[in-house]
Amino acid sequence: MRFLRPFALVLALVATAGVASAHEFEIGDLELDHPWIAEPPPGAPTAAGYLEITNESDTADRLIAVRCVFAEKAEVHEVTIDAAGTMQMRPLPEGVEIPAGGTVSLARGGYHLMFTHVAERPVAGDMIPVTLVFEHAGEIDVMFSVQKPGMQDDDHMDDHMDMDMDGDHTMEMDMESGQ
Repeated sequence: MRFLRPFALVLALVATAGVASAHEFEIGDLELDHPWIAEPPPGAPTAAGYLEITNESDTADRLIAVRCVFAEKAEVHEVTIDAAGTMQMRPLPEGVEIPAGGTVSLARGGYHLMFTHVAERPVAGDMIPVTLVFEHAGEIDVMFSVQKPGMQDDDHMDDHMDMDMDGDHTMEMDMESGQ
């Protein structure tokens, strides 16, 4: 009888391994792949979220809003770099279009989710509920895994750069000088 308990534990771990590693969500014709939040440094008032959205429909959709309980504000943002090498981050009040039959990556250095005035710092291993609102597909509650920066294979900016944002959440930084 005593050997059944460890066996049951191993069986349970094996049975849930696929669930833990499969980190995808679907709503209508949209597939949301690997939503994650980069663990912010201690004391940071913001956190950023990333995922890939594929639209299997023949009609474009749009991510128009983000809601969560762990931050006062959640927005879709975009990072751009101008010809002079100045990086600018700004909110996208109209959201981001997910083209028909296309995929949009919300990743470092481009489109991403920005969570500001974080109430409690998310740490690696946490699962954070976030509601994504799409223009046509509607709302979906998604669990974002918190991971240490650098744990992803995407092209990204230096994880340790300091960024100052002004009151309208626009941030500028000279990529060459780091200021």
